[in-house]
Amino acid sequence: MKKVVLGLSGGVDSAVSARLLREQGYEVYGLYMDVGLDGAAEAQRVADAIDVPLYIAHQEETFEREVRSYFQHEYESARTPNPCVVCNRKVKFVSLCQYADEIDAQYIATGHYARIGHDAQGRALLMRARSPKDQSYMLANLPRSVLERCVFPLGEAADKAEVRELARESQLPVAEKKDSMDVCFIQDGDYSAWLESRGAALPEGNFVDETGRVLGRHKGLHHYTVGQRKGLGIASTGRLFVHELRQDTNEVVLSLSDVFREKITVSGLNLCAPEYAESGSFDCQARVRYSKHSDPATVRLLGNGQAEVTFAQPVRAPAAGQFAVFYDGEIVIGGGFIDG
Repeated sequence: MKKVVLGLSGGVDSAVSARLLREQGYEVYGLYMDVGLDGAAEAQRVADAIDVPLYIAHQEETFEREVRSYFQHEYESARTPNPCVVCNRKVKFVSLCQYADEIDAQYIATGHYARIGHDAQGRALLMRARSPKDQSYMLANLPRSVLERCVFPLGEAADKAEVRELARESQLPVAEKKDSMDVCFIQDGDYSAWLESRGAALPEGNFVDETGRVLGRHKGLHHYTVGQRKGLGIASTGRLFVHELRQDTNEVVLSLSDVFREKITVSGLNLCAPEYAESGSFDCQARVRYSKHSDPATVRLLGNGQAEVTFAQPVRAPAAGQFAVFYDGEIVIGGGFIDG
């Protein structure tokens, strides 16, 4: 029987994944990653209900170093972080692979809504899920060596309602549990308060227009992101947009015109399907944030993990620090962190 290590969070998606994996003939081992949040007891309750052994990996220090500190540093640098993309690459899937190696399991699995396909040469391809809940974006920083071991049981599910119905049929104790939202380690969603609790709140400064004229005072760069138009608290004859965050002068630049860019550069480039870039460039559909929307673009490799992305039409508010992901239809080619 094929062994698989399943990331078991205590939520409905991973619980249903365990059921589906068993139906597909896998011997399932659960792994809960303890990163200093409540959840281990819930994960154990689910493991007991579905009768799978549960191993707890204590990753508090790794999570602090790779995710929390990264999140803080990005805001301190006037960038917009994407902690889920970073966690998947540096914590979650590392833990899954390590435990799988320990117990001689070939496969790893999670409750992400994504699929694994294969090309004519048998190489693993990360692909969009069938569901509108597609989470392939969040997995686009994983290397092919990890993707080759991945199984995503929910990739063919029509939607979350179907998954919850499977949970009810299996009488799982988490069938009605609410979905986790936003950043897991800031459960109330108050990023500013979290940063302040770590002594990382940035000082107040000036709102300025594109000519440098002072328009008012801002609450700290960490309160804003490029393209933001709500919560500015500045009176104007028209709608104002955050055009730029200037860390060196601690200024937030506002403009009456929305922010559109024809070209960006990315760093930390990861190619899930490196064969697309063999010529040094490729055409794709690019997402500059976690959403369903993508735009036609051409990606040109610059070397040293960098690439230039040129859009067929200007795209709205690509924010430094966010993750840009490149698709060929349903196939994820890869992605990189936006520099500007």
